[in-house]
Amino acid sequence: MKAEDLKNIQAPLKQKYKEQPETAIITLKAKGKLGENISCKVDTGKAIVEAGLHSATGGNGFLSCSGDMLLEALVACAGVTLQAVSTSLGIDIVAGTVKAEGDLDFRGTLGVSKDAPVGFKAIRLMFELNTQATDEQMQSLAKLTERYCVVFQTLSKGVPVNSSFTRT
Repeated sequence: MKAEDLKNIQAPLKQKYKEQPETAIITLKAKGKLGENISCKVDTGKAIVEAGLHSATGGNGFLSCSGDMLLEALVACAGVTLQAVSTSLGIDIVAGTVKAEGDLDFRGTLGVSKDAPVGFKAIRLMFELNTQATDEQMQSLAKLTERYCVVFQTLSKGVPVNSSFTRT
């Protein structure tokens, strides 16, 4: 794709977001089902994942958005961590679903508004569990899953990220 092509695709979106800022806020979602042997099946919608622009930034909708992939990683990690914790504590979970939702304001990503953040404004992680666990056990599952989920901890605490660019 050429720069001019991208500008032509994004121009009407940028104009729309300037005139109607609320249309730039989109909630991305991911969902996974707890699997056997401490696993989590995440529906990525793609067998081989190829990332591209989200349709809110001019993408065609056929490629995965990296924001979706981030939420899918959170769902997968949280699902696996939950099962490791429940196994360790001897809490039987018959079945379960893990969902993540994240709100993005695409005005920030497209440079339409300096006041709009680039990145998620909020992320919600939800668990629906078929279990006979007591309220106390559910609290332990929540506390320990959050504590030991690598992706959850990385997102909630933040880490320094460095980049480098080289020519080959």
